[in-house]
Amino acid sequence: MAVYLDLAVLLNFLTDFLLLLGTNHLAGYPLAPKRCALAAGVGGLYGGMCLLHGFRFLGNLMWRGVCLCFMAGIAFGFRREAIQRGGVFLLLSLALGGMAISFNTNHFPTLVLGALGIWGLCRLAFPGSLGSREYVPLTISYGNREVHLTALRDTGNTLRDPITGESVFLISGTAAEKLTGLSQSQLRHPMETLTQRPIPGLRLIPYRAVGQAGGMLLGLRFRGVKVGNEVVDAVVAFAPDGLGSTCEALVTA
Repeated sequence: MAVYLDLAVLLNFLTDFLLLLGTNHLAGYPLAPKRCALAAGVGGLYGGMCLLHGFRFLGNLMWRGVCLCFMAGIAFGFRREAIQRGGVFLLLSLALGGMAISFNTNHFPTLVLGALGIWGLCRLAFPGSLGSREYVPLTISYGNREVHLTALRDTGNTLRDPITGESVFLISGTAAEKLTGLSQSQLRHPMETLTQRPIPGLRLIPYRAVGQAGGMLLGLRFRGVKVGNEVVDAVVAFAPDGLGSTCEALVTA
């Protein structure tokens, strides 16, 4: 059977590209087609090399895993919150390969089990309603400092500035420390920090968490905050204890 190298590379590219886009869509992240296309290009070249004499050893399981991990890093970034998406992409790729074998054997029960397995993996990785969350890139500048974060659009965010009544964004204490220079100790003691006035414009933002007593957070108004493709002026509060492992900020829908 003749195998055309260019068609094999193109087929691998298209398959990987759609899998990467699908992973981002399921996770609620921007599709990032350029990054996905670059990662899929690596996958397409890898698939072509596996067909070349002298490089067929690249087709074993170890090298497949290495290539998939490298592709995930290109498409999703080499940051902590990208590990979850990378794992889902890896599992989806392996599941798709298994289902392709099932197509060749015409074994219908295996196809059904494969589809249910993919659904179960997605539910495990993204609890709740699949596709119900939306993550956006968030960029905040302060003086000569700038942070790039992954923010969750939170429809249940009721945090408000007591002075203006406008919605308040929330970022992790680690990001706030990089952005403003305030220490973690200063962030955890907002009343004391405010009296010292370490930076101009600091304010207190009252909050109340579900099942917990309320309190105060330090906040600051920033100009030119970039949320996805939108640029706004926003009040941003600082959460000293962080926001979990899947995002570094919360923004209003």
